[in-house]
Amino acid sequence: MVISRNGSTELGNVRLVLTDCDGVLTDGHVYYSEAGEELLRFSRRDGMGVERLRAAGIETGIISHEHSLITARRAQKLGLSETHLGIEDKLGTIAAIAVRRQLDLCEVAYVGDDVNDLEAIRAVGFSACPADAEPVVRDAVDHVCRAAGGAGALREVAELILAARARADRQDGPDQTGAAPGARMRLLPPPRRAWIPVGNRAIGDGEPVYVIAEIGINHNGSVEIAKKLIDGAVAAGCDCVKFQKRTPELCVPKDQQHIERDTPWGRLSYLEYRQKVELNFSQYAEIDRYCRDRGIAWTASCWDEPSVAFLAAFDPPFFKAPSALLTDHDLLRRMQETDKPLMVSTGMSTMDEIDAALATLDGGQLLIAHTTSTYPCPPRELNLRTLATLRDRYAGVPVGYSGHETGLATTYAAVALGAAFLERHITLDRSMWGSDQAASVEVVGLFRLVRDVRAIEEGLGDGVKRVYQSELGALKRLRRTPTPAPLSAHA
Repeated sequence: MVISRNGSTELGNVRLVLTDCDGVLTDGHVYYSEAGEELLRFSRRDGMGVERLRAAGIETGIISHEHSLITARRAQKLGLSETHLGIEDKLGTIAAIAVRRQLDLCEVAYVGDDVNDLEAIRAVGFSACPADAEPVVRDAVDHVCRAAGGAGALREVAELILAARARADRQDGPDQTGAAPGARMRLLPPPRRAWIPVGNRAIGDGEPVYVIAEIGINHNGSVEIAKKLIDGAVAAGCDCVKFQKRTPELCVPKDQQHIERDTPWGRLSYLEYRQKVELNFSQYAEIDRYCRDRGIAWTASCWDEPSVAFLAAFDPPFFKAPSALLTDHDLLRRMQETDKPLMVSTGMSTMDEIDAALATLDGGQLLIAHTTSTYPCPPRELNLRTLATLRDRYAGVPVGYSGHETGLATTYAAVALGAAFLERHITLDRSMWGSDQAASVEVVGLFRLVRDVRAIEEGLGDGVKRVYQSELGALKRLRRTPTPAPLSAHA
């Protein structure tokens, strides 16, 4: 059970959530149009947080020192219960709202980010701040969000409150069968919050599966092929495309650099081949522009430290550490030093090696990908139940699946088993030259994959047994009610 800093209230008893605007609902930056109009960027995730709180009977509002027409319009669009702009005395305003609504201050939550929020933070029952709040505020609040301002901090607070209320309902109220609390066989464990913001999305609990189309080196050094694969990923509804970035001179072992092999460009040394399929900065700049125009995120697996600096120049939503480098702790730390989330792949690794790698990293900025590094991988070696093993072992860290099998059935099973994200290699044609093509999904298959993943998500539901409106007709026609037994003559 989450208790506020001053111990005055249980988080599940919060009835009103108030928030500052600049730095909480927006990222704190100011944008201006060509006409000089001030523009603010709000997060759709926070809007969904407001809707979810409203559905649970919890009111929300904005209290801001600024008097912004844009903020007023956003508040109106969200249907906030309280909108107070141009306010000098935030604490006095909060107290007046509480009196009018017949609330104790311990039933109010407040989300702020700067020193002018401190009085309110210290007075209410529960307080929170975004990840990028001022240090003095971070030290004062009950909860420091993993999300930054304008990137879902309010949604994160909403989920905390809703989870606490759900726990309280399970412990104190009748269960879904209508039985008294003592009649229940068991209580479900409290839900763990395991999600982190990634770009303009989030990955983890309560979020749609984040689908990554792994282009890798299946472009065979061609930007035009890469663009066609990006187009396929966009059309299919993927969230991100991913490449692989190497410095060949560092990544190809010395004893293999001069080994010759047949390639589409003729017979080349292994080093020459790796150089052929590696895209340069200007080519990635073209890919970056193309992805931005098409509205899809992109990133890459980094195989060496210069590649980390290379990719950082493009501001990717997250970095990816390939399975082969899980034991290179210096490289893992270098990727996390970019202040971006890090996705770690766990193929060809023991649990001890995974433990050792994760012990060096910030778990609040981490994602774990279960995978088996065989291309293609036979189903008997996928071991999908490891998803649950990793979730239990690293509580609070989103766990997903990176698949190298042929077909889609086992990838669907990973979703049903709770994968927070999916990664599959994609190709224009599985018969194309390249080591990863055979374990890849063609664009037509990618369409099916994303479509069916969304259907599985919808079908899984929330686990609460209920009778649906669509069942009522059948219920009326088909349900047989037992005839009451006749009373005995001695009754």
